[in-house]
Amino acid sequence: MEAVTYRLEQFEGPLDLLLSLIQKNKVSITDIPISLICDQYMEYITQAQEMDMELASEFIVMASELMLIKSRMLLPREDDGEDDPRAGLADALLRYQQAKEAATKLSPLYAYYSARLVKDTDEISVDKTFVQDQDVSSLCNAVRRIIAYNNALEHAANTTFTPMISKPIIPVEIKIVSILHTMERYGVANLGELLQDETTLPDLIACFLGVLELIKVRKLLVADDTDTENALLDEHTRFILNTEADTANDGETDGQE
Repeated sequence: MEAVTYRLEQFEGPLDLLLSLIQKNKVSITDIPISLICDQYMEYITQAQEMDMELASEFIVMASELMLIKSRMLLPREDDGEDDPRAGLADALLRYQQAKEAATKLSPLYAYYSARLVKDTDEISVDKTFVQDQDVSSLCNAVRRIIAYNNALEHAANTTFTPMISKPIIPVEIKIVSILHTMERYGVANLGELLQDETTLPDLIACFLGVLELIKVRKLLVADDTDTENALLDEHTRFILNTEADTANDGETDGQE
């Protein structure tokens, strides 16, 4: 016949065993049926001894404590306000139950953080190379200079500059017509004579651009018979009207005359 082996459940301590018995019997910790729980507790102790299990001394101490509470519960109480003999045991069981619930929540955190190491704080030595007095007023003055500099940059960025040419820009085409009128009147004229009647900088620039445009289309030819040294590089440069050139400016000149 095959032998049947039975392994008795192990508990971490007497409170663990008592809490397990209370949960199996579905009773309240604050109203423990001490007679029932005590009998079941003693039955566990007896089975453990029969199976040669090593029981810690606290299991035996708790057994005697349960027997004492059971005996007190059998004695009549003179006053209803007398302390319940189970109060101390109930308080210990409640605290143990709270500890087990907390351990269940903390166990995953321990598994996650237990292998981590904390680095010690590095000691930073005092910098003794800077010996100048560190005056707070100097720092405040430096901050004021920075703020003033930034304000000046913002003011400069928001300032509206007056344009160099404040009058309306004269179209170059108008100056070309005027230059052709002058050349047709005199036949030959130098650069100074073409520009001498211009009173403003915009007029002067427009007239000069008109001369360059007429040279480009060969309506004006540069005279090479001048006696002035380096005449081609200054206001004495002479121009001759090329009557054979066919440009769009001729039509404009005919219409203006």
